[in-house]
Amino acid sequence: MPITRARWPLAAGLTLAAGLAFAHGEVAPQPVNTDSLPDVGEEWLTENPYRGMEPEVFQEAIRVGSSGFNQNCARCHGLGAISGGLAPDLRYLEAEEYGDEWFAERFQHGMTQNGITKMPAFGEILGQKAAWAIRSYIETRPDDRQVTDAAPQLTEMRDRLAELAQDPSGADVEALKAELLELNAGFETLSGALVADSAAAEAAYILDGSPERFHEAAELITVSLSAAH
Repeated sequence: MPITRARWPLAAGLTLAAGLAFAHGEVAPQPVNTDSLPDVGEEWLTENPYRGMEPEVFQEAIRVGSSGFNQNCARCHGLGAISGGLAPDLRYLEAEEYGDEWFAERFQHGMTQNGITKMPAFGEILGQKAAWAIRSYIETRPDDRQVTDAAPQLTEMRDRLAELAQDPSGADVEALKAELLELNAGFETLSGALVADSAAAEAAYILDGSPERFHEAAELITVSLSAAH
């Protein structure tokens, strides 16, 4: 059940205090290439601007955010944003202005505890476009319990894609995309976002009939199944 507006800051604070042993420490923030995203201005916003843009832009924000999250956030917040309990599970942060405000403040200013940096101040280093791209990625993460429940279907799709990576002849790419997107449509988010962006959707978006893309799609699903477990 998503953390409510009143409960999130308390829950996040308790989780942070309970176990930030796996903090960023001396790990330097890694740059995020946001050239493919529209500019959002210099003044920091309080609501995710990409959420209300065209679906293609939002999808690109998720893609960029995935890279940014995995380079800078997954070490503490978990692969696929599935927290192991040592840092807040950001998937529960509501996909609305209240959740956005909390995220933007923490992203900009970071967190210190007893004089020790537990989370770097990413704002000036990575910038606002990277922040909202990462936010877009986080809020669209699927409920991992539902992904686990769908493991048999995902595994079957993964195996088919892996076979097509070896021999793509005769593959009906559009039918495969439709099947993957239908699987994705069955997943809900924990943030309340209307659409989940699971590995099934990511796999569908990249398929172009080439062996390389079939292989990449199969790997996306493999990683997702590992994270959900």
